[in-house]
Amino acid sequence: MPSFKKIRDRAAKRKGGEATLAKLLGPKPDNRKVAKLADDRILSTMAERVFSAGFVWSVIENKWPGFEEAFLGFEPRVLLFQPEDFWHDLTSDTRIVRNGQKIMSVRENAAFVESVSKEHGSFGRFLANWPADDQIGLTAFLGKHGSRLGGATGQYFLRWVGWDTFMFSRDMVLALRDAGLDIGESASSKKDQQKVQEQINAWAKETGLPRAHISRILAMSIGENHSPETLQAYTGD
Repeated sequence: MPSFKKIRDRAAKRKGGEATLAKLLGPKPDNRKVAKLADDRILSTMAERVFSAGFVWSVIENKWPGFEEAFLGFEPRVLLFQPEDFWHDLTSDTRIVRNGQKIMSVRENAAFVESVSKEHGSFGRFLANWPADDQIGLTAFLGKHGSRLGGATGQYFLRWVGWDTFMFSRDMVLALRDAGLDIGESASSKKDQQKVQEQINAWAKETGLPRAHISRILAMSIGENHSPETLQAYTGD
């Protein structure tokens, strides 16, 4: 595998220079800060990413104050005490997107957050203490124990709460394949994902960069060359 500098130089050239590239990377994630997040903010972010999956993100963002009201501020313990009628009524609540399965995922994830929080002091502490070099293990845990948190949704959840997350975007995987990593076109198998984790870890050690920045640089080094303005409005890869 090549030095990461070669890939970064290519990304910088495509985006108009190193200064522009640096601005597009965003702030440096700090997993320790995630420990300070309250459980209601964790559950709110989970719900936002679940409802955004397969939907227009801007619509969810614009309606989110209504979601906060309808779901009682996303306090896990409060939600878990609500009767069946509460959840049934949400399916006709115009403040939210009325998707029954996603509505029920909030109740299931409230139980998930509450369970983890009881064991670790808070869900944020649990995330902060998870090894930074084992994102694959963490996303597998979210997918297994959470509701609708598998795949990209789990990755976006981690990115949104500030955990140092790489994304399996099309361009990121394409860049890895172009660099010589022997993985499939979607890198969807456990074997391929472990190879990606190991390579990202190696580049993180080589460069001192956070894994989220490595992921974004990879994505910006290949594929369609989106404008800096477009990328600044998008926090994925």
